Amino acid sequence: MAIERNKLRWNGWGWTAHKDALAGREEVWAWLAQELGMPSLLATPARKLEDANLPRPQLAPDLRARLVAIVGPEGVRDEPYERAFHALGRSYHDLLRLRAGDLAQAPDAVVYPRATEEVLALLSLASQRDIAVVPYGGGTSVVGGVSGNRGAFPALITIDLSAMDRVAEIDTLSRTAAAQAGIYGPALEAALAAKGLTLGHFPQSFEFSTLGGWIAHRGAGQGSNAYGRAEDWLAGAKLATPRGLLDTQTFPASAAGPDLLSLIAGSEGIFGIVTEATLRLHAAPAASDYRAYLFRDFASGAAAIRSAVQEGMPSTMLRLSDADETRFYRAFARAGQSATLKSRLEQAYLDARGFGRQACALIAGIEGEKPVVASAASYFAQIARKLGALPLGRGQGGRWLAGRYHGPYLRDPMMDRGLGVDTLETATSWSKLDALYAAVRAALDAAMRETAPRPGAHGVVLCHISHSYSDGASLYFTYIFPRALGGELAQWQTIKKAASDAIAAHGGTISHHHGIGEDHLPWMAQEKGQLGIDVLRAVKAALDPKGVMNPGKLIP
Repeated sequence: MAIERNKLRWNGWGWTAHKDALAGREEVWAWLAQELGMPSLLATPARKLEDANLPRPQLAPDLRARLVAIVGPEGVRDEPYERAFHALGRSYHDLLRLRAGDLAQAPDAVVYPRATEEVLALLSLASQRDIAVVPYGGGTSVVGGVSGNRGAFPALITIDLSAMDRVAEIDTLSRTAAAQAGIYGPALEAALAAKGLTLGHFPQSFEFSTLGGWIAHRGAGQGSNAYGRAEDWLAGAKLATPRGLLDTQTFPASAAGPDLLSLIAGSEGIFGIVTEATLRLHAAPAASDYRAYLFRDFASGAAAIRSAVQEGMPSTMLRLSDADETRFYRAFARAGQSATLKSRLEQAYLDARGFGRQACALIAGIEGEKPVVASAASYFAQIARKLGALPLGRGQGGRWLAGRYHGPYLRDPMMDRGLGVDTLETATSWSKLDALYAAVRAALDAAMRETAPRPGAHGVVLCHISHSYSDGASLYFTYIFPRALGGELAQWQTIKKAASDAIAAHGGTISHHHGIGEDHLPWMAQEKGQLGIDVLRAVKAALDPKGVMNPGKLIP
């Protein structure tokens, strides 16, 4: 397997050996408490595995023997760590339960197939014997996409694809590759880089997520402006279902009826399990240019992005932080440090130039051939200059690029100090963006104040434009709040509902790239319509008649 699972946190993010950058920095926690209107932040450590509530496996001995017959004795695991690690994903809702030691949704066994044929045999057995199945890649879903919901079925297994991590073929002439779905991001990119190619799919979860998960949740990496979303680079797929194998084959284009790939990308494991995929690739970039700009406000930064994408300027990423996100991360980095003469002079200069509390930072990333990169970087600099932006150079852009996978590691230490940290994202047209942004911000702020553990306490709302298109953009919100200890689940549900209702009421999609899972399920019918839901139900009935695949996800 590409990653040794026992070296990963079963109830948090990433490597167990990862050094907590905030350990011992009480000045940071004092600053955060002040930001949130709290007198202090309490220690709220997670329970240890030996203290967790792990139910006994419900898998009958004869069924376990059948599983072993398919994948071998090493391919069936039911020790406590394996079951706990696969019980839930990494959403805030999931982490509340994991940290409390609530493992009621742990699978009865975790099964590691090595080939498509073994997955087909497992799904056939599950359908015959009424075993619920949760497909599992890296387990990084932040919307409850891999939670162990067994529905009405007496037994539940998780099928972990991480043993299926082989790149079968790289066609340099066609710039395509065929790979098994369990391969992790770093391993896939390393194999492609050896041939001078890249998929270019770099989500924040890149180190710990898999190809199959990217497809199943219709993901978008941070460089999707240049490299596309999952549905753009997915050229073909094999979907193992309880009814057999759905193989879409691979063509550059086809008019042979509706594209079945559209049913696979974003299907979240409810129809079957993606076992292999053919991918459209790009030449590895010969050059890259990541640099930062400071805009006087969010509107002018958004106008710069809109101009760039609508005028066809090549870009890999145009990421605009709003004023609160810009201020928060700058202050977070300096928490506990006394203001120096240099920093005071810098701020005085910015204030004099009109870059005060409404200033917004933008990272412009461009990759490709050197002449294209140089031309595009110069072109965006002109757009930014016309809109009054202040260029900050490559230093900040390079620092963002170097640390782009570090963010999730901050959540665990924050939760250890009584804080809630969650994210949500949406997308809408440019004409609706301002209203959607304001509505979601207001909904989050009001709900966090309403559910705060003491009068005067509140949360902070941070937002950035993460992906952009000619007709609109994605808004990515992060919100941090003091937890209502003892009532954390109800608190989160209130906040989540307020924000999601605001999204639906103001013309946003309930998910741009995180997927639906369990967390977004209440808003699915409103977005798709009843007839659309009926179509999805009909597809599920055709491929999974017993309904054993990932119960409780995607379809209300």
